[in-house]
Amino acid sequence: MPTRSSYEHGVPSWIDLASTDADASKTFYGRLFGWTFEPYADDPNNAYLLATLDGRRVAGLMQMPPEMAAGGIPSTWTTYIAVDDLDATVAKVEGAGGKVISAPMRVSAAGSMAIIADPAGATVGLWHGDEHIGAGLVNEHGTLSWNELQTPDPATAAAFYGAVLGWSADTVDMGPAGDYTVFHLGDGKGIAGASEPPMPGVPTHWSTVLATDDADRTATTAKALGGAVMVEPFDIAEVGRIAVVADPTGAVFQAIQMTAAS
Repeated sequence: MPTRSSYEHGVPSWIDLASTDADASKTFYGRLFGWTFEPYADDPNNAYLLATLDGRRVAGLMQMPPEMAAGGIPSTWTTYIAVDDLDATVAKVEGAGGKVISAPMRVSAAGSMAIIADPAGATVGLWHGDEHIGAGLVNEHGTLSWNELQTPDPATAAAFYGAVLGWSADTVDMGPAGDYTVFHLGDGKGIAGASEPPMPGVPTHWSTVLATDDADRTATTAKALGGAVMVEPFDIAEVGRIAVVADPTGAVFQAIQMTAAS
């Protein structure tokens, strides 16, 4: 279902963008996907913005702290995974070969979060939602569709996320695109994926994949709005048509037009 009111433990539930120019990001995504923005009501500084579509939350946006921007860190999307017990989940990270980047902390009435890194260095958020469960609308144009880990060692990643989150994994032969790892929960439904980086020099990271009704139009519009198309739209059989886009501040995401059978 495209509307969500809860998330099972281990399912990616939210994305947010730390931008070097939040105003430019608001303009870009507002025009590209029709997002509107409002401050999170429980944030006294109005520093965290919620992007909404049809009145439902779809993503977060915040200005990157000056010290991070000064260090040359580019605008970055972060994936958050829902967990039932944040402390217990974080306690498994180091034993599984990962690192705790930000210890569990309360985020007002919204919930609690932590940031961890897997053995290859990809960072991901863990989220225990209270008032804010995560995205209220998914798999519609302009909303979260998938989360993909790009890593040089999918097998090690699978072992790590299996130990920390209870994911299982299998490998799918994607033909010319190579092998692709699909992560599952107990019901067998795929909830995220992993593949090796498409070219040398791409750092290990979690990639945000947003749904689009038309990948070609999204790519063309992104360029017209000051963004860049890193990979022109291409087809993956039985999956869909995908473009890799950078917004005007350099934050990279994928836009996918799913096939009818996907």
